[in-house]
Amino acid sequence: MAKRYNVTIKVISQKGKCSTGHKVGDEWQTNGNTPEGICLNAFGMLLPNIRALMFGGSFPWETEEGVGHFSCPDAENPIIFELR
Repeated sequence: MAKRYNVTIKVISQKGKCSTGHKVGDEWQTNGNTPEGICLNAFGMLLPNIRALMFGGSFPWETEEGVGHFSCPDAENPIIFELR
């Protein structure tokens, strides 16, 4: 069985007002389960990237190995999440 890593999800940037109430500094841990309190729309968008990191993947456009940055699907109130 492949090694499985925990992934940290952290809000690192916010513009506007998040309808779920997320703010800079909010943080969750996951190993594939939906963390309590995270917006389901954001988690759904993040899940493929979380899965990649859980199994040792990386993103070639990022400068740091094992880290990814992704935007919330709410274009009017964007939040940037860091996965690590």
